[in-house]
Amino acid sequence: MKIQFTETVLRDAQQSLIATRMPFEKFSPILEKLNKAGYYSLECWGGATFDSCLRYLNEDPWERLRKIKKACPDTKLQMLLRGQNLLGYKHYPDDVVRLFVRKSVENGIDVIRIFDALNDLRNIKVAVDETLKAGAIASGTICYTTSPVHTLEMFVKLAKELEAMGVQTICIKDMAGIMSPKEAYDLVKAIKESVKLPLVLHTHSTTGLGFMTLLKAVEAGADIIDTAISSFSGGTSQPATETMAYTLRQYGYDVDLDDRLLMEINKFFKDYRGECLDSKLLNPVVMGTATDALNYQIPGGMLSNLVAQLTAQKKLDKLDEVLAETPRVRKDLGYPPLVTPMSQMVGVQATQNVLLGERYKNISKEVRSYIKGEYGKAPGEIDKDLMKKVLGDEQPVTCRFADTLSDGIPAAREYLGDRATCDEDVLSYIAFPQQAEAFFDRRDELKKRTFTYSIKKI
Repeated sequence: MKIQFTETVLRDAQQSLIATRMPFEKFSPILEKLNKAGYYSLECWGGATFDSCLRYLNEDPWERLRKIKKACPDTKLQMLLRGQNLLGYKHYPDDVVRLFVRKSVENGIDVIRIFDALNDLRNIKVAVDETLKAGAIASGTICYTTSPVHTLEMFVKLAKELEAMGVQTICIKDMAGIMSPKEAYDLVKAIKESVKLPLVLHTHSTTGLGFMTLLKAVEAGADIIDTAISSFSGGTSQPATETMAYTLRQYGYDVDLDDRLLMEINKFFKDYRGECLDSKLLNPVVMGTATDALNYQIPGGMLSNLVAQLTAQKKLDKLDEVLAETPRVRKDLGYPPLVTPMSQMVGVQATQNVLLGERYKNISKEVRSYIKGEYGKAPGEIDKDLMKKVLGDEQPVTCRFADTLSDGIPAAREYLGDRATCDEDVLSYIAFPQQAEAFFDRRDELKKRTFTYSIKKI
């Protein structure tokens, strides 16, 4: 049996370890070898990369994608899309979702892994439909978590609904690394017995379970696994690519990866890891094994950002209290899976509860919107007192929230005018207005300087 690998170093691995701060120039020299190494796909876009490009790296995320595609014509490029949330933290109108998906494919994406943070599949239908129309691979995704309302039967039902929706692969996304080897085996086996699509497993090494979980998933029938080149693996990242390839070959599985190229790729990123450690961009805290995550279920990217935020506020000593508060907030909110944007919402609320010394003294705007039903249907029952505090006598939204939204593209085009040079600029603005406008200002200033320099040179 052939097992294929998705390499995550360009997206989830660096998102989990260094909060998505890897500039294009740092990895561009190794792209040619990544392209030839034999991966099923390179996860290189989506998730937090878009926001980080605009907010921290002064890069156009669309241009970054085009550059990666040019350097990697032989390997599928993959992105992570939050369904109706796209890459942001709220629901967008359907016209925005469709244009974003179409432009992602036009700029180089071949595989779109599409999920909804609540596993409310109403919120991924439009993105799946447009992905298929654009000719890319739609990977329908189940966000794995544990709670009294998340059962094996519920996950299998979701897989069947995804297959009926027309996706070409199904991904089990264990964003917190809490899936045990037994749970992986049982779930993969149950889904493979119920649907006929290739199955992908995504997990993290946060709790130390990752390697065992991937092995048991493969034994149960998983076709593709997510791994990270070893120098950017472990901790809150994924299990190591080379280790899994070595192990699976010993068990008789067919693995097409080029070991010589993997060594060169690893050497390249090992050098960069050293830079990140020296600059303190990489915090050793996120490189260890945190078995407490089996209780608080915080995903890798969320944990690294939480550490960064508390450090910036000089409150890192409160980390244990925030981690303990997180599952309590999650229970109050009806056990949402801790994946973006829910992970950020729950994490911020837990942090506020701890730092303010009073639970729900201040309720974030996003949590209020969630309780109002604007993110979809909660998996379980939301705490009645909390609902009363937010809603009063108001009734929550029960329909697909996007159905209540007006088209978003025309207004954004009118507002931006000549500042938007293409549809991609319009989409950047819609997703992250402040960050996009600041980026446009910097871009315009650079053009002026370049023009002035050219005139003086003439």
